[in-house]
Amino acid sequence: MTIAVRPAAGGDVAAIDALLRAVFTRADEADLVRQLCVDGDMVLMTVAVDEERGALVGAVAFSRMAVDVGGKAIAAVALAPVAVAETYRRQGVAEALIHAGIERIEAARVVLCFVLGEPAFYTRFGFHGDYAKNFASPYAGEHLMALPIQGGLIPCGERGAATHAPAFARLGEA
Repeated sequence: MTIAVRPAAGGDVAAIDALLRAVFTRADEADLVRQLCVDGDMVLMTVAVDEERGALVGAVAFSRMAVDVGGKAIAAVALAPVAVAETYRRQGVAEALIHAGIERIEAARVVLCFVLGEPAFYTRFGFHGDYAKNFASPYAGEHLMALPIQGGLIPCGERGAATHAPAFARLGEA
C-alpha cells in the first residue's frame, strides 16, 4: 500500500464528501466542510490517496479563525474534521495528514492552530490545552487545544477571542 498525501484538488470534492459521510454517523462534518468552502473560510484541505487503488482514503481540513492576542489579530486556523476510511485506520494516515497540513500552514505563516478533540490523540502533535487557555471561545474547556506554529512561539499579550468560522456554529442544526 502506497499512500500519497497532497493538497486537495477540485476533482476531489465528491470523494471527500463521500468519505466524510462514510466515516461519520451524521452528515454534520460533510456539511461543515461544504459550508466552509462556500463561505470562503477553508484555508487548506489535505487528502490521502491510496495510489494503488486510486482511492481517496483520508482528509483533514484547516479553516480560518478570528483570533486576537493583545488586541491584535493573529493568523490562526482550526483543524477539523479529520477523517480516515475505516480500513486505513491505525496505519499512520491521520498522522501523515495532520503533519503535512501543519507543515503547509506553517509555510503560510499561520501563528496558531486550534483543535477541539481528544487530548490523548492531539498532544502527540504538540497541541496542548494551556495554549488555548484564556481565549474566549464557546468551545473552551479541556478539549480545546492549540499549537503554536512558528517555531513553537506564541504571541505575548492578553488573550482575546478565538472565533471559529461561522459554519461551526451551525453544526448539529437540523
